Amino acid sequence: MKPEFEIIPLVNNEEKRRFELAYNGHTAFINYGVYGDKIALVHTEAPKELQGTGAAQALVEKTLMYIEENNQTVLPYCPYVFGFIKKNPEWKRVVNERFMGFDQL
Repeated sequence: MKPEFEIIPLVNNEEKRRFELAYNGHTAFINYGVYGDKIALVHTEAPKELQGTGAAQALVEKTLMYIEENNQTVLPYCPYVFGFIKKNPEWKRVVNERFMGFDQL
């Protein structure tokens, strides 16, 4: 994660069921669903103004940290999140072992 994102807090917007990261007046987010101790990450979106800044990557990393800190596991249905975990295999530790694509990570 780029240093400029380290101090920006992750917001868990429970009403909208999404994790949010605000940067330079714009918000990137990941939509999620909760299934017991599992968090299904289904869609990541960053406005065009944030593309190429590292905001989406920081959002995913902060979200995975949040999930781990709350003793939950992730179901990475979102292709962006899945790709991030595949490129950063140390995060496979938070993926639920029953996730259908677990062996592809």
